[in-house]
Amino acid sequence: MDVNGYKQVVLDQQKEKNDIRLSDLIPRQEEIYFDLDSSLAQIVIGVRRSGKSTMCHKVLKQNNINYAYINFDDERLYGLKSEELNSLLEALYMVYGEFNYLFCDEIQNIPSWFLFVNRLLRQKIRLVITGSNAKLLSSELSTHLTGRYNQVELFPFSFLEVLRFKNIRFDDDSTVGVAAKKAAFEEYISQGGFPELFTVKNKKAYIKNLFNSIITRDIQQRFSVRYPESLRKMADYLTDTVAAETNYKKLAEMFSFGSAHTAENYVSYLRQAYLLLSIQKFSFKSKVRIRNEKNYAIDTAFISVAKEGFSEQNFGWRFENIVGVELFRRRNQTLNDVYYFQNGYEIDFVLCNDNAIVELIQVSVDISAVKTFKRETNALFRASEELKCNNLTLITLNENRTLSENNKTINIVPILDWLIKT
Repeated sequence: MDVNGYKQVVLDQQKEKNDIRLSDLIPRQEEIYFDLDSSLAQIVIGVRRSGKSTMCHKVLKQNNINYAYINFDDERLYGLKSEELNSLLEALYMVYGEFNYLFCDEIQNIPSWFLFVNRLLRQKIRLVITGSNAKLLSSELSTHLTGRYNQVELFPFSFLEVLRFKNIRFDDDSTVGVAAKKAAFEEYISQGGFPELFTVKNKKAYIKNLFNSIITRDIQQRFSVRYPESLRKMADYLTDTVAAETNYKKLAEMFSFGSAHTAENYVSYLRQAYLLLSIQKFSFKSKVRIRNEKNYAIDTAFISVAKEGFSEQNFGWRFENIVGVELFRRRNQTLNDVYYFQNGYEIDFVLCNDNAIVELIQVSVDISAVKTFKRETNALFRASEELKCNNLTLITLNENRTLSENNKTINIVPILDWLIKT
């Protein structure tokens, strides 16, 4: 493609950019982490369709910044080589004139993109960049940008953001307000938090297409996948069986991979594409922490397409998955690492700040049965002694009370209250 061809792409995308209205955009919690006055590249990373582009446009527009824009997730730019980026840059200048800010969307689609980014940074251009692959920030950014970037990690809508989208006040404790929050949560745990899901009619088709797009575009096209169909089946399996320990040998046998090493690589690809989030088993020994990960789906929407539908077990998985993803989302604020713990009993989430354990969290939809209540509370009391942590939380569907025993207290909280806690 020549410069005029690139110019047409830029013009088309400029119209899309100009058509975005600030009044239509929902505030996102992660907006506060942008530092637009800095010379560092502002890099937003997260799963596809989580709202990365929209948030970047919102932050730039509400700060009255005149910026140029290019979206590399455009079929006309597919196969664009790094040596052709200068012609694209020329087209950007032809359309926008001189600019100090450039927003590059889904930049991981371009090979050796970091060379282009480095050149622009040397030219004092302020960059806002999005990407849908965790490796973009892990190895490639740390290697090639050497600290010249500010990372912002974005997830699909939190429950608090869903309430904002629906114009439901989170602090409205009237009968009507509580009913509205409960109805919103029922929808959230069923369909998830991808922003576009709240406006499309065929939600199941949307999620299946998104799932396939992540597998195809963010994994198969990026990595040398020898078993693409097995990868897809394994992805289905792992997103349908969240909160279970990962056994690579078993996965290799189930999906006919050549080895457990191949299964481990494929799970790594799913995590890099933000389809899965993983937590490690807590131990005071670092070598134990790197084994026996548990996986959670980036959004409950991917669990909801499971064949078993809205079964009781499926509901429990989604319930725990929502808590797990929310803990990941809050890491920017709390700086807490997330683990689980097992020692003849299990604690769903162990929160650590550096080497200090700051909270133990257990998750159970319904603790009305005596056996369930004893299992969950006894595990917290035992872990409190073993891990030397007295900040104990049990998240349930509806219960709200405290339980004290032997000078230790468990805060039993309903999930709605916990999710809207700021």
